[in-house]
Amino acid sequence: MKIISWNVNGIRACLKKGLLDFIKQEAADIYCFQETKASPGIEDIAPLELTDYQQHWHHAEKKGYSGTMILTREEPLSVVRGIDKKGFDQEGRAITLELDDFYLVNVYFPNAARDLARLDFKLDFNNRLLRFIESLGKQKPIVLTGDFNVSHKEIDIARPKANRGSAGFTDEERAWFDRLLEKGYVDTFRQFTQDGDHYTWWSYMHNARSKNIGWRLDYFIVSGELVPKLRQSDILSHVLGSDHCPVRVVMG
Repeated sequence: MKIISWNVNGIRACLKKGLLDFIKQEAADIYCFQETKASPGIEDIAPLELTDYQQHWHHAEKKGYSGTMILTREEPLSVVRGIDKKGFDQEGRAITLELDDFYLVNVYFPNAARDLARLDFKLDFNNRLLRFIESLGKQKPIVLTGDFNVSHKEIDIARPKANRGSAGFTDEERAWFDRLLEKGYVDTFRQFTQDGDHYTWWSYMHNARSKNIGWRLDYFIVSGELVPKLRQSDILSHVLGSDHCPVRVVMG
């Protein structure tokens, strides 16, 4: 099974930049999108109506903001929108599919904001999400993916010293990621790649992408029991269309 996750930074904009061609070329079993900034039924989303895939959306109450969506070939056993907390769920940040062998949880984590104004909100969200997946994990293994809006280790960011304490690289956010892994979850990318200079987000300013001055913000995290099934986990840094690039995992 091939699963791809991508913060598209506006699905309408990404469709104009080749998203449909990318979907057809990769022919993945499942696509998880974040920051869709749209809801189903919008006229200019019509080109995304692919006959081979079901669409499952969780859009924000605020128009043009946040949102998650999954395209899947496999019929899910159930679909859960949100993490059962209104303050978070009204932003459309999480959607979960129950599949035969695991729960797939697609999440757009909050950004702590430039002045860390939303750091407490984000940490509350993170803790609530962790309780949510721990509850699901009592039934089946978890595949957690999306834009986590944090670089976990110094190796995951091009300029760690300059960005220490900034949104996405605060001690609090990174400590939460540590707690996640201490629960037995595994960062799939690091099962295959140990070196640095691998990023999934680059600022649009100062030619950051061409200089590879980036952050690794997008992940596939799995329950430990799924690790033997991992075949591949990589970053598709050559794929354009957003300030993020897609990440991919293959399990068999």
